[in-house]
Amino acid sequence: MKVLRTPESQFAGLSGFDFEPHYLQVDDFEGGELRMHYLDEGPQNGQVVLLMHGEPSWCYLYRKMIPIITAAGYRAIAPDLIGFGRSDKPADRNDYTYARHVDWMQSFLDQLDLKEINLVCQDWGGLLGLRLVAENPDRFTSVVAANTFLPTGDNNLGSAFEKWRQFSQETPEFHIAGVIKGGTVTPLSEEVIKAYNAPFPDESYKEGARQFPMLVPATPNDPASEANRNAWEVLRQWDKPFLTAFSDSDPVTAGAEKYLQKFIPGAKGMDHVTIKNGGHFLQEDQPEALAEVVVRFLKAQVPA
Repeated sequence: MKVLRTPESQFAGLSGFDFEPHYLQVDDFEGGELRMHYLDEGPQNGQVVLLMHGEPSWCYLYRKMIPIITAAGYRAIAPDLIGFGRSDKPADRNDYTYARHVDWMQSFLDQLDLKEINLVCQDWGGLLGLRLVAENPDRFTSVVAANTFLPTGDNNLGSAFEKWRQFSQETPEFHIAGVIKGGTVTPLSEEVIKAYNAPFPDESYKEGARQFPMLVPATPNDPASEANRNAWEVLRQWDKPFLTAFSDSDPVTAGAEKYLQKFIPGAKGMDHVTIKNGGHFLQEDQPEALAEVVVRFLKAQVPA
């Protein structure tokens, strides 16, 4: 497998991002290994808050939330998915599959031996994170789902997603920060734009980002459909605390929170939140508000 690794110089002096990098190795399933990056902040004996990003962001998305979460006594762990951030980037689109992404994250959980995990997930962070919850129910204590879902391909994903997927495949240059900018309702500074572009020095580094939209199950016979249906069988029995914290201005996932609230038992009776003035990337638009929702939820369910 041909693998690209973003030079460390790309990450020097990023705005508001002075966290220490951590790394581990995961199997590339072709006889080699891939380096996976993650942040690990706060007390090592604190309850784990696993912060999972989506497409095409990286753990930089959580930079303003992490200090609030750790100040409340929790251990914040934010991985970069393979193909993103400081993690290695396979150079061939075909090296990225839904199943491999789940397996890479499973290896991450196993190697760090994470238990009593409180998941915070958005976008593909939920498509992967909710699979992990279903496949490791004893490892997880609670879930905060923000602008995400777990599709099986049995329902239409909507015109907004179809337009996004078409754009992602047809645009000659995949503007990473431009995608983030288009999914926020607040302006991004030049420093923040630079930070979102940092992991991707040129187009060759973006194959994972290009491929993600094509991995979302859109038909009933998608390669990931059956595994996601099986995950839903577990989630329909999940009675641990489950909170939705969706934003008010995300055309892609709008309405998905109602489905999660209806079919996941742990969501019953929860004080679900709609975060105002937030786009798809609500961690960028309203990081303090989302972090405070997370901390309040955790304090009520699982004190630090």
